[in-house]
Amino acid sequence: MEKKSKLLTIGQFAALHGINKKTLMWYDEIDLFHPAAVHPQNGYRYYSYYQSSILETILLLRELDVPTDEIRAFMQNRSAASMERLLAEKIGDLDRDLEHRKAVRKTLTHHRQNMLTLLTMDLSQIGIVEKKERSLVTVDVKQDMTFDKVVELITSETKKYQLRRLHDASYGTMISVESLCGGKMEDYSKMFIEIPFPVNKEGLHIQPAGEYVRAFYQESRENAVSCYRKIFDYAAKNGFALSGFSYEIIINENVIERMEDALVQVEIPVKRRSISVDGSP
Repeated sequence: MEKKSKLLTIGQFAALHGINKKTLMWYDEIDLFHPAAVHPQNGYRYYSYYQSSILETILLLRELDVPTDEIRAFMQNRSAASMERLLAEKIGDLDRDLEHRKAVRKTLTHHRQNMLTLLTMDLSQIGIVEKKERSLVTVDVKQDMTFDKVVELITSETKKYQLRRLHDASYGTMISVESLCGGKMEDYSKMFIEIPFPVNKEGLHIQPAGEYVRAFYQESRENAVSCYRKIFDYAAKNGFALSGFSYEIIINENVIERMEDALVQVEIPVKRRSISVDGSP
């Protein structure tokens, strides 16, 4: 076996590290990484195997998008302490990027599920679904509140939780079951935003886990009233008690141009009514 102290040609050294030899020539020209030796007659560059760890450090920092000037300054004064500080900083950057990508994936999954619902489900049917607990940011809304004021409140909340844009999260409206039972079908009290990454639950609205009745209607007051009446009938017929809030979201907002074409998904927590020994509720 050849000794590791043998010098390697620029082509061999580049191949060893999976890069183009022009990269090594550029690093030499910008005073970032020099060859171990240069032939005095033909100017050929030669590298030592023991330079590999230095080059790999540079390549790693380049992959992390560290500017060339910063890499040069670090390489000229590198130490265990400066390396630890730099790596800690980049690990933090990577962690934040990973959290953002997870949030984007969750949002994409949410939108895809809505499209699958449109394509595969009978939207005229009412059914029961199982849902996990969700933590929601809520904005209180009132019937006399202007649209501009609602937008202002939503914008404030998205900035508070460092969302880049509203569509980084899923959102919808809430109306209490109490209002629905009282015939106040337009008494929306809150708008909710589901933040797609972990946040402190303090001050958030907790949408409980459990069974939900789910139904759909095409956007209009008449259709909403009809949908909720069907939900009440379905719940009564099947021994369910509605509780908490109705959560509404538009599931086709990404593929429509007119609000009249919006399809609204309604989900309300339900509990099965207890049955006594003689069969009465």
